[in-house]
Amino acid sequence: MTPSPQRLFIGGEWTEPADGHYEVVNPATEETVGLAPEASRAQVYEAAAAARDAFATWSRTRPEERAAILDRAAGLMQRDFTANAALAQAESGATTGTARGMQVAVGAARFRRYAKGALEPVEEAIPPQINEAGPMGRAGIFGALAVRQPVGVVTCITSYNNPWANPAGKIAPALAMGNTVVVKPAPQDPLSVYRMAEALAEAGVPAGVVNVVSGSAPGVGEAAVDSPDVDMVSFTGSTSVGQRIAEVCGRSMKRQLMELGGKGAAVVLDDADLDSAVAGIGTTFSFYSGQICTAPTRVLVQRAVHDALVEKLTAYAGYLPVGDPTAKGTVVGPVISAAHRDRVESYVELARKEGARVVTGGERPDPTGRGFYVAPTLLADCTNDMRVVREEIFGPVVVVVPFDDEEEGVALANDSDYGLIDYVWSGDVARAFRVARGLRAGGVGVNTIGRNMEAPFGGFKQSGVGRDVGSYALHAYSELQAIVWPG
Repeated sequence: MTPSPQRLFIGGEWTEPADGHYEVVNPATEETVGLAPEASRAQVYEAAAAARDAFATWSRTRPEERAAILDRAAGLMQRDFTANAALAQAESGATTGTARGMQVAVGAARFRRYAKGALEPVEEAIPPQINEAGPMGRAGIFGALAVRQPVGVVTCITSYNNPWANPAGKIAPALAMGNTVVVKPAPQDPLSVYRMAEALAEAGVPAGVVNVVSGSAPGVGEAAVDSPDVDMVSFTGSTSVGQRIAEVCGRSMKRQLMELGGKGAAVVLDDADLDSAVAGIGTTFSFYSGQICTAPTRVLVQRAVHDALVEKLTAYAGYLPVGDPTAKGTVVGPVISAAHRDRVESYVELARKEGARVVTGGERPDPTGRGFYVAPTLLADCTNDMRVVREEIFGPVVVVVPFDDEEEGVALANDSDYGLIDYVWSGDVARAFRVARGLRAGGVGVNTIGRNMEAPFGGFKQSGVGRDVGSYALHAYSELQAIVWPG
């Protein structure tokens, strides 16, 4: 049975794509999940123009109205939870627990969060200032107000590793602030984003406020960035693509929010609870097969506990069932595509050439079967100048580098082009916080990989520009306006 072709969503209408369709492939079975629309450059521009037309009205709607629509949309996503999770799993290759709990559930929760966010105050009083008489006018007391205004039309370019949570984390706060959006989903798993658009349309979002355009060719994303109707680009993806987007944005001073690559350092000190550290680092192997920018992929361990940590990580990797993500008990599913599997495997081969020791993994789990699987791989005897230590692999691969003292550990952690989230494990909380404050990263987990979802999220260096999550996302999708008056 041939899947029904998906249509674009432009100006409130389901629109036939000008350039046909392409196949979305299940990473676990290599079967066709559905047919995604291939938008033309003109259709992307049409979507941006529709968003521009809708902005004037949507930006002036009452916050309560925006909140009600976002909340209704969350309810509709939850209503169709089972079907949504099945689609997300089929096109992303996520395990059942991840598709349900971390993709669809988190996506719906983010719409709920920003339904409340639409009601947060957008005005902040500034203390009055006494001015002496001068060239700028008479003496007086001047009051001031800082007001957050919507940016305008926001292009949201989303990542393939979470086709629900990532788009929701862009669309929901952007709409809550009164912006309109053009969403360009990742080409590997765009169908879930169209389901999100269906929920928003059913919830009553006005025509043109949300537009979704997809395509397998780079031109679709390029048009979504360079359209003159776009005021801001919110992008999650690789640093190399982010750099190209930033160059285009710079030509017309478009606002940017960039969540880019990561090579998270896990600094394991000699007084750490090694079982806790292994459980945290082990998520790189297991959670979505290491396809997360926040993964603690770069383990820096104090020499006194190096051998014990490597032994425990090896055992942990050996306990992880790899296989069909729909099967009960599977922990490690496939990576997103054959091309990405080949890329990850090429890094493991590179590690061998660079002198690293493959402690476990390094071979394709079932080379005769179907699906894009990579075995959890641990690389030891690494040094900080190796490419496998410096570059983002984005797969279930962990590298281990030893260090002697605390100062060296911090220096190694900071000797990276990236700075998204780092981690510290130590039995001495004061010591752990001292190390954490020395790390050049947008976030640091102390004895945990957990996140506080109201804390700012974003990176130093080549890991990104700007911060979102919680109320910080509302700030990211707004401009600050100062209003001043004489007392």
